Amino acid sequence: MKTLTLQTPEVDLVYDVHAPEATEAGHRPLFMIGQPMCADGFTTLASYFPDRTVITYDPRGLGRSVRKDGRNDSLPEVQARDVRDIVDALGVGPVDMFASSGGAVTALALVAAYPDVVTTLVAHEPPLTTLLPDAEAAGRAMAACQEAYRKNGWGAGMATFIVMTSWRGEFTDDYFAQPAPNPAAFGMPAEDDGSRDDPLLSDRSAAVTVYRPDLDALRAAPTRVVVAVGEESAETLTARTSVATAELLGGQPAVFPSHHGGFLGEGTGYAGQPEAFARRLREILDA
Repeated sequence: MKTLTLQTPEVDLVYDVHAPEATEAGHRPLFMIGQPMCADGFTTLASYFPDRTVITYDPRGLGRSVRKDGRNDSLPEVQARDVRDIVDALGVGPVDMFASSGGAVTALALVAAYPDVVTTLVAHEPPLTTLLPDAEAAGRAMAACQEAYRKNGWGAGMATFIVMTSWRGEFTDDYFAQPAPNPAAFGMPAEDDGSRDDPLLSDRSAAVTVYRPDLDALRAAPTRVVVAVGEESAETLTARTSVATAELLGGQPAVFPSHHGGFLGEGTGYAGQPEAFARRLREILDA
């Protein structure tokens, strides 16, 4: 693996290039992106693609990618430009792409703005809450997570987030009538360490979840866009956003093994089925 840095006036983007053990004709580089997940979240999944060049990176302001623009927001359009700049710097485009969660939102913005960068995009569970029939209630539920974090710290915010992302179906009055969860019930600390800069629980994540993809641009792009959903995610928030996104693009989501983090390996605290997940991903990329 080679670690490189793309220096711009706004940010120093750090990315990793995993060289293949043996190349095969016709295999494009595979770029894996997340948000707020950094490159290290894709270590296990990348290991199942020894025949491809795999690129991973830390999004601006996260991990090793230090911002110099004085901002802390996570605008998908800006993140998309960063990804394009890395592909251009490597001179390896077009690439195939696996993008998960907020990274899938970045990837959809990338394809809409720069349609020649990606050949096949697998967009895994993009949290596009504005596409839901209960979009207003979903926004209220997400705001409650941020409020719990602002008032009581990381443990309270994360416990509320887990309850929200585990809820199946639309966010009804029954959901909002629940008492505030006890962080200890989820193994979270109840103590507040005073920090308020978590990229998932702070308002930095708002630009990701309220993003509305340019559906006309996506439909017109030469990129093959495959929206994906975990088989264990049924009716949860990101499963419903995946179905909504796929339907607006004229299809149904491809079903993958496991859950929202199904590609994660042991030691992450949220391990999925990475080997089976990689097989499914390869099946789609090679189709």
